[in-house]
Amino acid sequence: MRNLKLLRTLEFRDIQAPGRPQCFSLRTEQRTVLIGSEYGLIEVDPATREVKNEIPLVAEGFLPEDGNGCIVGIQDLLDQESVCVATASGDVILCNLSTHQLECVGSVASGISVMSWSPDQELVLLATGQQTLIMMTRDFEPIMEQQIHQDDFGEGKFITVGWGKKETQFHGSEGRQAAFQMPMHESALPWDDHKSQITWRGDGQFFAVSVVCPETGARKIRVWNREFALQSTSEPVAGLGPSLAWKPSGSLIASTQDKPNQQDVVFFEKNGLLHGQFTLPFLKDEVKVNDLLWNADSSVLAVWLEELQREDSSTLKSYVQLWTVGNYHWYLKQSLPFSTSGKSQIVSLLWDPMTPYRLHVLCQGWHYLCYDWHWTTDRSSGNNSSDLANVAVIDGYRVLVTVFRQTVIPPPMCTYRLLNPHPVNQVMFSAHLENSNDLAVLDASNQISVYKCGDKPGLDPTVKLGAVGGNGFKVPLKTPHLEKRYTIRFGNNEGEEANPLRLSLLTWIEEDIFLAVSHSQSSSQSVIHRLTVAPSEMNEEQGQLSVSSSVVVDGVIISLCCSSKTKSLAFQLADGQVLRYLWESSSLTVEPWKNPGGFPVRFPYPCTQIEVAMIGGEERILGLTDRCRFFIDDTEVASNITSFAVYDEFLLLTTHSHTCQCFSLRDASFKTLQAGLCGSPVANGEILRKVERGSRIVTVVPQDTKLILQMPRGNLEVVHHRTLVLAQIRKWLDKLMFKDAFECMRKLRINLNLIHDHNPKVFLENVETFIKQIDSVNHINLFLTELKEEDVTKTMYPPPVTSCTQISRDPDGKKLDLICDAMRAALENISPHKYCLSILTSHVKKTIPELEIVLQKVHELQGNVPSLPDAVSAEEALKYLLLLVDVNELYDHSLGTYDFDLVLMVAEKSQKDPKEYLPFLNTLKKMETNYQRFTIDKYLKRYEKAIGHLSKCGPEYFTECLNLIKDKNLYKEALKLYPPNSQQHKAISIAYGEYLVQEHLYESAGLVFSRCGAHEKALSAFLACGSWQQTLCVAAQLQLTEDKVASLARALAAKLVEQRKHSEAAIVLEQYAQDYEEAVLLLLEGAAWGEALRLVYKYNRMDIIETNVKPSILEAQKNYLAFLDSQTATFSRHKNRLLVVRALKEQEQQVNLDKEAAHGPESDLFSETSSVVSGSEMSSRYSHSSSRISARSSKNRRKAERKKHSLKEGSPLEDLALLEALSEVVQSVDKLKDEVHSVLKVLFLFEFEEQGKELQKAFESTLQLMERALPEIWTLACQQSSTTPVLGPSSTANSIMASYQQQKTLVPVSDAEIFIPPKMHKRNQWKLSLLE
Repeated sequence: MRNLKLLRTLEFRDIQAPGRPQCFSLRTEQRTVLIGSEYGLIEVDPATREVKNEIPLVAEGFLPEDGNGCIVGIQDLLDQESVCVATASGDVILCNLSTHQLECVGSVASGISVMSWSPDQELVLLATGQQTLIMMTRDFEPIMEQQIHQDDFGEGKFITVGWGKKETQFHGSEGRQAAFQMPMHESALPWDDHKSQITWRGDGQFFAVSVVCPETGARKIRVWNREFALQSTSEPVAGLGPSLAWKPSGSLIASTQDKPNQQDVVFFEKNGLLHGQFTLPFLKDEVKVNDLLWNADSSVLAVWLEELQREDSSTLKSYVQLWTVGNYHWYLKQSLPFSTSGKSQIVSLLWDPMTPYRLHVLCQGWHYLCYDWHWTTDRSSGNNSSDLANVAVIDGYRVLVTVFRQTVIPPPMCTYRLLNPHPVNQVMFSAHLENSNDLAVLDASNQISVYKCGDKPGLDPTVKLGAVGGNGFKVPLKTPHLEKRYTIRFGNNEGEEANPLRLSLLTWIEEDIFLAVSHSQSSSQSVIHRLTVAPSEMNEEQGQLSVSSSVVVDGVIISLCCSSKTKSLAFQLADGQVLRYLWESSSLTVEPWKNPGGFPVRFPYPCTQIEVAMIGGEERILGLTDRCRFFIDDTEVASNITSFAVYDEFLLLTTHSHTCQCFSLRDASFKTLQAGLCGSPVANGEILRKVERGSRIVTVVPQDTKLILQMPRGNLEVVHHRTLVLAQIRKWLDKLMFKDAFECMRKLRINLNLIHDHNPKVFLENVETFIKQIDSVNHINLFLTELKEEDVTKTMYPPPVTSCTQISRDPDGKKLDLICDAMRAALENISPHKYCLSILTSHVKKTIPELEIVLQKVHELQGNVPSLPDAVSAEEALKYLLLLVDVNELYDHSLGTYDFDLVLMVAEKSQKDPKEYLPFLNTLKKMETNYQRFTIDKYLKRYEKAIGHLSKCGPEYFTECLNLIKDKNLYKEALKLYPPNSQQHKAISIAYGEYLVQEHLYESAGLVFSRCGAHEKALSAFLACGSWQQTLCVAAQLQLTEDKVASLARALAAKLVEQRKHSEAAIVLEQYAQDYEEAVLLLLEGAAWGEALRLVYKYNRMDIIETNVKPSILEAQKNYLAFLDSQTATFSRHKNRLLVVRALKEQEQQVNLDKEAAHGPESDLFSETSSVVSGSEMSSRYSHSSSRISARSSKNRRKAERKKHSLKEGSPLEDLALLEALSEVVQSVDKLKDEVHSVLKVLFLFEFEEQGKELQKAFESTLQLMERALPEIWTLACQQSSTTPVLGPSSTANSIMASYQQQKTLVPVSDAEIFIPPKMHKRNQWKLSLLE
């Protein structure tokens, strides 16, 4: 749905040269034009408008002096810097334009009618006057000469396999006699010049020749290959014209055909068969086709027509028409009328081989024209809901308009057609936002037809409905009507015939103001004309537009755009410079367009499409080149953009990677937009979506979610880009238009949680509005069932990064419960009968489904007969519930209500077998109420409720209740059901205590037994846990005899000694067994010297001091000395070994670094596996074993942990094992301070000063040894080695990788605490100053 838009016109008038032009050719590298006349060649430069070279051919005798000579072909030879010229007399001349040297490289005595070079300039064909074809090489060496007329069909002759004959085929309405008709050969057309025509395929492998057969007098087309072998001959076609053009892409050969009532452009395949056609918009014998030309990319077919002489016609015209195809329909996009007399008569046409949409025209009066077109989409530019998203497509005398807001109609169909008396060349929509549906049409006669949308009585004959019309259809669309046609009145109209496209880039900026651009005929300047409606009478059908003012611009204007919002008008020059036209000011000045930095904007490359957009509140100019480069101001931000469109606050682009990206421009900065276009596609699905290959943007429907794309073949596709969809939904939700938002979300599968999550506070305040707008039970149920606790604005649909502040949400309140409660309250307030199912859904969807309430409401419905028309029956409600809840779950909940009518109602709707549930229900009905409920709760595994009901059934059921309590461990719950003094309470307590004993919770069990009065069981429980106070208390309650108490005390003492509680054991023996001697021995064993002496002096047993106390003190002193000696030796040994291990590791590391240095700087090129493998090999045994032991039992795992750090010399983790062992030695010695202090005191007391001094000195020397060694063992480097890799300027990739691997292997994370030195408490209270 694109049109050809004229970008620029280059004109060179009155070229100073002798004679009349006959043909011309292009020199693409020099950008000059070679024109041949009856006197020679001239080379002109259209840009500078000067003649560069003149080469006369008369002086050398190649052309006659009388002016009757004719040049039949000119070809620029790129690699030879020469021009090949063929004359009708038969000479082939090579002209050097630098030296003006002429060389005749060949001559044909019979003359030459056509010279045609292959596209690769390797071969040249000459058609001679003797009806032969001569093929030569680029060096003009003849290859072969053949007759142009051949009797054979060619190598591609069709093969008949004998499947039926023509006589037996069906011939339709013509009847059987059609099978016996002889083919009639019509002669060539009356205006046919009988000259041969040659055309090459784009790859140069084939060429086609159109000639008039001497036998039949009809034209035929023959196809030859590059080896000059005939391939095929066209089928007989009546009225075949002389024009011939092979599509460069190679698929079709274009020619013309005169039919009884029309004239067609027909297409042939390579095998000579017809393949499609289109009809020219002229009557029979009205025009003749002089030539057909395909442009370089095969997208445009130029048709050069000339009116035939008629009796009533005084002035004849010729036309150049540009045709394109889309969706198998041919559109007439441009029509250029020329005069056939005087200086405006066309001599020749050429498409530019390098620029596909550039057409060169040469006229009789030495007048050269060059037109540049490009594709554009003419669409309305409104951004409110009144804009209908119109797109206009030019098709000859018709403008096809499609209204995408109401329907999507694939081309070539349309919503309505605008009929014009002349071919249309340009369409423009009004830039005024309020009148964005109005459009104006510029036709080939330079008339502007204005169509306006509005109420007008009667039907406009120039407006016809398209695909939406027809009998029985009611069309709600308001079609536009023709307001008036305007002719453009210039101060002087001279030259209008010479250049039919005098005005370009027509823009409708105000109600009665148009802007147009014309280009200077003599210089590189452009003129911006302001066209205003001239005052005239209202009833006149024909109006006039006069040029009210003009502004001259230095440079060639190639594009123009106007912003509907800001009214800014920008235009671009051919050198990329962008200017601003201040059309609203009285001065009508032109100034450079400046970026926000204040610098003029100049595109590095000329852009074929420019748009003005607001980016982050700043006005920017966007541009897209024909090479897919996209610019914002003068900065290139992407190089793979195929199309773009600016809609409201969004920028939409399609890319070569078959994606469509949509960016918000409202709060985006230039840098964020540039990063989004240059960077990789974001994961967020809002910005990017995949589209079909080759898709281009047609339009965006304003205030809607539809984005219209067109495929390369021409068919349309409507997509709803996620960014547009979510932006529109947010707008609707902000305006409380819940119905529009809901319908869009439901259709496009947007999660309905967004309705609440977009603004929870506003939604909960307007729940009733939401319900009234939706007004559908099914839709409300859909909304409720899709609810989930997740906040979709943080997961699925995050708002734009620069959006407004986040909506505050209640972190404590649960979203589901809030919505369900609010919805249920509003539904019950509006109509509880109508929205019964929705109310039930709100109960079910809560965080904890309220199924009991739901079932109760259904049960209430069963008892009430619905009287209102929109009320719901219980059966319907239950059937709906089964869709939301599993039937078995619902059956269990109904059973838990103890309502058998409700249970039966649910069971009947389920798939359960009546043989299963009816006997069960009948059995339950026969039971007593409490036992019945106990049975139901037990069946539903609600055991707490079950024992509650069973406790009410009476003492005869207590045994069953107790068994259930024991089975399900419901002791705490059961104790609350019986009074504390009852037998049941005591029985449950005893069972509870026994359960605690089984769990080895003896103290808790003793407390339970003691509370319920089971003192014997409490005594054994307290005794088992060693709670001697509680044990003796219970013994007193049991009133045991003294002997039993003594034996109990001895048992308790033995238990306490096992727990190393010697002081408590001594108290028990002394006070309850009256055995103070044994108590003293236990105290001496526990090193409680002071308490032992207290008992000795209490009972006045001084003998015990000599027999037991002093020997125990001396023995303890010897043990401490021996322990300190062994620990000191162990510490020194481990410390020395650790220093050796560290030295070995440093030496090994230095060897590795030396190897790295020896390899030199190229070592980084080697594989990194060497150091990594060495590190893994060193610890492979340990790492393998660690992975193997990970699945062992806990006991074996503890054992393996103890063995993990082996002290064996050479083990991989020996240094860690040594550190761990040293830490244990330090901690064990540090813990002895209190004990040593206590021993020192009694040693001094009993006059063992020497022994005391010896112990104090040994302990002090040991502590000092360890304190001095701590910094040496736990160095700073050691503490950092577990976290800091070996890095530095001298490190290489291999050494760093080896370092990481070594740290990973040698320092497991779980062993990090080993590198922390043990803390030694800095206190000297252990010393006894009396011994110093």
